[in-house]
Amino acid sequence: MSDTGAAAAASVTVRRPKVAGEALVTWTSLAALALFLLVSMVLPLYALLSKSFEDRSGAFVGLANYAAYVTNPALFQSIGNSLFIALLSTAITTVLAFLFAYGLSRTCIPGKALFRAIAAIPILAPSLLPGIALVYLFGNQGMLKSWMMGESIYGPIGIVIGMVFFTLPHAVMILYTALSLADARLYEAAQVLGAGRLKTFLTVTLPGARYGLISTILVVFTLVITDFGVPKVIGGRFNVLATDVYKQVVGQQNFEMGAVVGMILLLPSAIAFVVDRLIQRRQVAQFSSRAVPYAPKPRRGTDLVYLLICLVISGFLIGILGVAGFASMVKYWPYNLSLTLAHYDFTAVDPDGWRAYFNSLKMAALTALIGGAVIFSGAYMVEKGRGWGWLRGIVQLMAMVPLAVPGLVLGIAYIFFFNHPANPLNGLIGTMAILVLCTIVHFYTVSHLTAITALKQIDPEFESVSASLKVPFYKTFWRVTVPVCLPTILDIALYLFVNAMTTVSAVVFLFSARTKLAAVSLLAMDDAGATAAAAARPMRIVYTSAVARALHALASRLLQRQTHAWRKR
Repeated sequence: MSDTGAAAAASVTVRRPKVAGEALVTWTSLAALALFLLVSMVLPLYALLSKSFEDRSGAFVGLANYAAYVTNPALFQSIGNSLFIALLSTAITTVLAFLFAYGLSRTCIPGKALFRAIAAIPILAPSLLPGIALVYLFGNQGMLKSWMMGESIYGPIGIVIGMVFFTLPHAVMILYTALSLADARLYEAAQVLGAGRLKTFLTVTLPGARYGLISTILVVFTLVITDFGVPKVIGGRFNVLATDVYKQVVGQQNFEMGAVVGMILLLPSAIAFVVDRLIQRRQVAQFSSRAVPYAPKPRRGTDLVYLLICLVISGFLIGILGVAGFASMVKYWPYNLSLTLAHYDFTAVDPDGWRAYFNSLKMAALTALIGGAVIFSGAYMVEKGRGWGWLRGIVQLMAMVPLAVPGLVLGIAYIFFFNHPANPLNGLIGTMAILVLCTIVHFYTVSHLTAITALKQIDPEFESVSASLKVPFYKTFWRVTVPVCLPTILDIALYLFVNAMTTVSAVVFLFSARTKLAAVSLLAMDDAGATAAAAARPMRIVYTSAVARALHALASRLLQRQTHAWRKR
């Protein structure tokens, strides 16, 4: 054999173990992620489905539980109530969000950055906060009770107002993105053809934003019909599906009927998810490489109108938050309105004192650290991994499922699955670990899609060059991919942290006396009538979330100076 042939043979001998090793790491990582999603999501949902077909003794009864639910007028009425609230709230929120987003993207109003920051305020607070604020505004002893003209805030009116506050930021973000990507050539063509403003709006603006509108409607509808916090605080005797689940499981210990309501609650979310996926497949690019970015021109009348609209909507958001903040510092509403910080001493109304708050901080930090690492690494294996296409497809499909699963449904599913005596993981019930696990899974899909989007922007040639230089993929991941995607990783961590601080529905069934969370403790305070302390607790969460956002902005700026200097010319 020639020297060249011997060298080639030696090269082959050296390369095979490395390729085999990388393939083994890829397969192991994907299999571990698939097993994680199987145990933390698929099997619990199967346990929930199975429980809905069993009686209290565990015997199979078929559709008997569903028949009992349908024939119970009080329970069955909750379906109609939930649909009514969801449809009305979705209509109001979509209109307000469209007007707000249109003002930010298509007019020359001043203070756009400030308005966008104000629109994000509700994301920092638990969904119970608007309910508490509305009680202080329009409740039996509310400061604006006369505005209700004899109607009660405890019921559909209060739920709808609270839901509009809770869902408005999500709608604004989607619609602002949809309206920002406009091609100025279409508007120039409409102007040349003599189309008026109304016709241009109906034939150019609305069709261009139709997919954003549809996504907004589906997202808001899903959020409203599955939210637990607002109807729990201000719903009164107006029952909805989300509160029925809580009453059946916690109040009556009727787990079988709770499973039935959970499956019914899962249905509209699943339908909305499927419809959104089908619509996105038909979506075509509205902003091509030849497009001319739309730049709004000053129009004094139009700008003034939309400035007033943005001011009113911003005033509504700030007003709800401001009332909650004011109520948390009033000594004794409405008789002694002097200010105090005594309500922030939670030891006076909660035997655990500040433990719940520190539990929330711990859970949110662990969710951000562990969840951020797991989700981004998993997204990398799905998007950049070589080989095992069928396994990557399965993981991608499983990663999309949590988006269609409401938090309440996931929490109940965890009870049935992890609390089963035959499950070796039943020791997790009531621990911090299961709270972190449930929260990561609950918010998995959005974080996964964010990571996938960032990874798609990295040219595949990085991996090809690394392979040609015999550099292991994990070194490329650590030295190239992570620094480039560092802003996205920080965004995912912040998203997980803030949602972990504010979530209620996903963990309301899973905590123990040792792991009670701040957002969950609001329920006990509100039930006990300690409304001032109940207002102070979510405000503490708002302050913490705001500090986390500020630290995130500072860390992003500092880290980008070190790892993204190559972006600057």
